[in-house]
Amino acid sequence: MNKYHKYKDSGIQWIGEIPEHWEVKRLKRLASICNGQDQKNVVDKNGKYPIYGSGGEFGRTDKYLHLGPSVLLGRKGTIDKPRYVEGPFWTVDTAYYTDIKPDVSPRLFYYLCLTIDFNQYKYGSAIPSMTQETLSGIPFSIPKSTEEQTQIAHYLNKKTKEIDELIAAKKKLLQLYEEEKTAIINQAVTKGINPNVPMKDSGIEWLGEIPAHWVKTKLKYVTNRIGDGIHSTPKYVDSSELKFVNGNNLENGEIKYFDTTRSVSKNEYEKHKRELKVGTVLISINGTIGKLAIYSGEKVILGKSAAYIELEDSIHNKYLFYTLKTNYVKTQFELSYSGSTINNLSLYTLSNLEIFKPNFDEQKSVVQVLEKELFHHNKKINLVSQLIKLFEEYRTTLISEVVTGKINIIE
Repeated sequence: MNKYHKYKDSGIQWIGEIPEHWEVKRLKRLASICNGQDQKNVVDKNGKYPIYGSGGEFGRTDKYLHLGPSVLLGRKGTIDKPRYVEGPFWTVDTAYYTDIKPDVSPRLFYYLCLTIDFNQYKYGSAIPSMTQETLSGIPFSIPKSTEEQTQIAHYLNKKTKEIDELIAAKKKLLQLYEEEKTAIINQAVTKGINPNVPMKDSGIEWLGEIPAHWVKTKLKYVTNRIGDGIHSTPKYVDSSELKFVNGNNLENGEIKYFDTTRSVSKNEYEKHKRELKVGTVLISINGTIGKLAIYSGEKVILGKSAAYIELEDSIHNKYLFYTLKTNYVKTQFELSYSGSTINNLSLYTLSNLEIFKPNFDEQKSVVQVLEKELFHHNKKINLVSQLIKLFEEYRTTLISEVVTGKINIIE
């Protein structure tokens, strides 16, 4: 792509050189940052105007706080997702709205905000937050000409729309692959892998028949222990190999650590740890229900949203792992959820979960056949996931290169 004819030093390290006719301005010179306000007049979905918080739209109202256009910036919670709003809206106090200056293209200002490194500016670890003062002082490079600003904004509108359409298509394909994967698991752990065995009525209309020799039982009858993590908050330390994990750390069969995963001291670990056998199945029971992992000896404290299932010798842990992924089990979970805004799965429901159980050798065979088939399926899923990531990275890079003047899109 083309470069501008002449560049100059911006004086800002992360911006680097900018086109000679551009200038560096702090955010407060481009827009005023305004506090959101509580809105008690929330009406149904037919309200005229959206109500936004830092996490997005959550209601409608018949009043508006700003006519728009505006860029919304998170004050606390989800701080790293700037949002462009064209028309009238209301913003509550978890987010800021911006009153954009007349000589600034609103859409270009939005793209500038997408380049903010929020990790550099945020404070607070449990609930990330941003101050007006910090946001106001963030520097950007921008053309002096409103006409050039508009041209750049139009270019990015067009290019990001094309990229977003590609990402949406790949996500749709990914969803299809995931649905196929679920169907493969459903077939294996509710019908078996031998199509020639005698079948019997499962007693569940929509499920149909199951192998005649399979036994219907409850989870509590094939387990030694079912429990959850601690219902309190441990004392954290800055750095340690000992971690505090919850249901959101259970992912694709493993315990995953994230930037937000907290560390604990040896004393706290010894005080709160659950004595778990390697191979114990872990499942999330709060918020996103049914995320799974198999315990491999990690030095962790479990929080209350992570439950553990220690099995008897009569059931293979991988067989139960895949059983917990079936639509049959998910339906039982959904019928039992407690909690008005956040789903909760009780240990009572988990203990009384109905499952179908072949003998142990057949369980092992089902797992072996299933994992062989899923290996090839997962390769397709991983490939599409990598493509989505590449498109998203390209989108981010393109915006950054254009709004800092590294690429000249003006014909």
